[in-house]
Amino acid sequence: MGAGGALGKQPYVCGLDAAVDVIDGKWKVLIIWALNHQRCRFGELRRLVPGVTEKVLTQQLRELEADGIVHREIYDVKPPKVEYSLTELGDELNTALGPLGVWGKRRMAALEEAGQG
Repeated sequence: MGAGGALGKQPYVCGLDAAVDVIDGKWKVLIIWALNHQRCRFGELRRLVPGVTEKVLTQQLRELEADGIVHREIYDVKPPKVEYSLTELGDELNTALGPLGVWGKRRMAALEEAGQG
């Protein structure tokens, strides 16, 4: 769920407002990036998103699942197996975040060049 819940904090001011409601927080875009074109188990995600705590990762995954961005697949095996993947909507969001990532890399380079990075 974004900051406003599974259906958001409607009414939104603009499309960016609706998008930011879903990706709000430090970890969600990194989780979406980590799930790009691959299924991951919880432990794999923890390794791909360094610094996130187990509690926060669980919370963020639940919110992304409620928003229709992440799919949680539970396998009926012993020991229990759960995998996470992006939904079609999640894939679209990940594609939309691509240009923002490019902009961020340019910013990082500019900061480094200026001695701030």
